[in-house]
Amino acid sequence: MENFIKRSAFGAVCSVCFALSAAYGQEATPGFNQLIPKAVMTPDVVETSIGTLKFFDGMPDRATVEKVYDNLDTIRASEAFLNFIPAASLEGVRLGLEGIGVTKSNQVMIFDQLLDSNPLFLTGNTDTVYAIVIFDLKRDGPTVVEIPAGSGPSTVNDAFFRFVVDMGAPGPDRGKGGKYLIVPDSYQGDVPEGYFVAHSSSNINVMVLRGFLVDGKTDAAVRSLKQGLRIYPLSQKDSPPKMEFVSGSRVPFNTVHANDFSFFEEVNHVIQREPVKFIDPELRGLLSSVGIQKGKPFKPNARMVKKLQDGVAIGNATARALLLRPRDKTAFYYPDRQWYSAFVGGDYRWLIAGGEGGRNLDSRTAFFYGYTLNTPAMVLEMVGAGSQYAVTSTDSDGNYLDGSKNYRLHVPADVPAKDFWSVVVYDPQTRSELQTGQPFPSKNNKRDELVANTDGSVDLDFGPEPPQGEATNWVQTVPGKGWWAILRLYGPLKPWFERTWRPGDFERVE
Repeated sequence: MENFIKRSAFGAVCSVCFALSAAYGQEATPGFNQLIPKAVMTPDVVETSIGTLKFFDGMPDRATVEKVYDNLDTIRASEAFLNFIPAASLEGVRLGLEGIGVTKSNQVMIFDQLLDSNPLFLTGNTDTVYAIVIFDLKRDGPTVVEIPAGSGPSTVNDAFFRFVVDMGAPGPDRGKGGKYLIVPDSYQGDVPEGYFVAHSSSNINVMVLRGFLVDGKTDAAVRSLKQGLRIYPLSQKDSPPKMEFVSGSRVPFNTVHANDFSFFEEVNHVIQREPVKFIDPELRGLLSSVGIQKGKPFKPNARMVKKLQDGVAIGNATARALLLRPRDKTAFYYPDRQWYSAFVGGDYRWLIAGGEGGRNLDSRTAFFYGYTLNTPAMVLEMVGAGSQYAVTSTDSDGNYLDGSKNYRLHVPADVPAKDFWSVVVYDPQTRSELQTGQPFPSKNNKRDELVANTDGSVDLDFGPEPPQGEATNWVQTVPGKGWWAILRLYGPLKPWFERTWRPGDFERVE
């Protein structure tokens, strides 16, 4: 009876529609028995951004079919680039470490003399001692990480740079140290007690630990890591392998993903290695549309190679615009300044309104094109713990920062950072530290003896030459090259979150 009522109601509505059409004297569309809404129809000729499209009664002609399929493949290639930057970026880190001999979980790459500008490493800082490890949970099974007390903010991410667990001050050990167990989702065995347990959806995972400088030196942090950090498969807990530490300081190596056709080869390697369910069906379908599918060879023909090359070029340009020229006004910290957030939307998962608005794809793309590592500690309001970042690529007039010109940055007194604050300068091509005559293109209030003004504020100078020979507060830039900068606050305090403390913009100095 209910279905009969629904059908009757629908029929009544349709009768009214046709009655109204007749009442207004509207004639049937040529070739049809009834008047067909114009919005349903496709004209014989349509002008678009990809050229003129032609149809015979809605059927695309041969030239149009070829044109739209070319366009579709280019769109899919661009979308694949924009969506899979996280996977390619982490693969770049893995390949970079492999290149300097770090291939096992008990092998640690450590910047024992800080991260200088020789390695290509997405926006790494010059201010903490990084220790980086790659886990292979398929090879090793559940893996134990023992971290020492006093470790700085440290994080494990999966092969798509998704958050797995924090360690150190923002982690469950709260800086007291402890044992963590990283378990693959596929693991069916018992999970012993006595560990902070975290599950990962991927085989490959990266762990980045940070140690803070003491009196501007790395010694204490390096000693703490070398003496207290232990990583081993759970199956070898009774006789764990000896730790090996490989210095990455002063060593030129690359951890940045490709921006040409080889990007897809990097992603294909990830897909072949990881479990199918490592990514969801939508993302798997996107890759399949450009020829990348687990268990199948990636062998695009000459035509598809051209489309992939075109797509990655467009995607690369788009990612650079998102990173360096954000159009989302909510990205900016202050209405009258150039500083904006690396985490647009304030969610480490890039969810809009907790997921009701879906995922902010542009924000995710911008972040992973420019930055390494993903943790809630970089987003949440954790007063006195974690870290916060402000980014800019432009001066006070909105022009790109130019290495041929001179600028001054005013840092007001009482910077709301319990641990330290710094400004680091980056190269727009590599998104890594700017390579100049200075090994560390940065200033740090704990490492550097900065000259302060009488009110406690600090003015930093940026340019190819120091102003009037005064180099104490000067960061060198390169004529003919652009640059951009990140202001970091470790242990951010209330005035940062309340926006009552505001850094100045980069001001041109003649």
